[in-house]
Amino acid sequence: MIDSIALYFSLDMEIKKFTDYESLSDFAATAIVDAIKKKPTLTLCMASGHSPARTAELLVQKLKTEKVDYSLINFIGLDEWVGLSPTNEGSCRYFFQSKLIDPLGLKPHQYFFFDAMANDLNDQCKRMDEVIDRLGIDIMLVGIGMNGHIGFNEPGTSFHIRCHVADLEETTQSVGQKYFATPMKLTQGITVGLKHLLNAKQVFLLANGTKKAEVIQQAVDGKVDEKFPASILQQHSNATIIIDEEAAARLTIRA
Repeated sequence: MIDSIALYFSLDMEIKKFTDYESLSDFAATAIVDAIKKKPTLTLCMASGHSPARTAELLVQKLKTEKVDYSLINFIGLDEWVGLSPTNEGSCRYFFQSKLIDPLGLKPHQYFFFDAMANDLNDQCKRMDEVIDRLGIDIMLVGIGMNGHIGFNEPGTSFHIRCHVADLEETTQSVGQKYFATPMKLTQGITVGLKHLLNAKQVFLLANGTKKAEVIQQAVDGKVDEKFPASILQQHSNATIIIDEEAAARLTIRA
């Protein structure tokens, strides 16, 4: 049984608090499954990393056990470290290939990723923009960085930007090392832009742990400012913040 408390609504942003990481992950996975049942051609754009990892695993389990037809869904990888091979175990592509694409047996025409090793990264951005323009994004599931980034949309990124190559802050480079067995050069990322986030029909932001309490507070209660990318969610018409008790610790319950 999922223990959830709807804390409050901030404009159109709903905040859902859960007792732990497993429960919030289960909620997110269930919401995606329910959406696929309603729209079999759904397009999901999703971040990799710790926050959505369990959601990806539970999504696969639920789609299979509930015998949901997912043969028509489309999947878009939110971002990638520039220069990384898709076979690198720390890459975003490897994350999804192992946790979602292969377990579900999705066909190549159903998923779209940036080629972060391409000679022309701007062409990769243009290609992904065209994919998103054609398919739209029904659900975008993201995490939040310690500097407030979403995807590789770092502080100072325009809210109106589409897919682009980003220079990564030292904080992002440092935190990113945890995904690799040996030190890696992580100076740039290629990412879906914030304009696409605003245009997504629904956005889920997942966060857990005490370390995320401050950035969640700033995303929800802070000033809407390009210096803190996650604040853009305050302007989205259908965004849900899905967090555990620790990440919610600095939020004030409102009537």
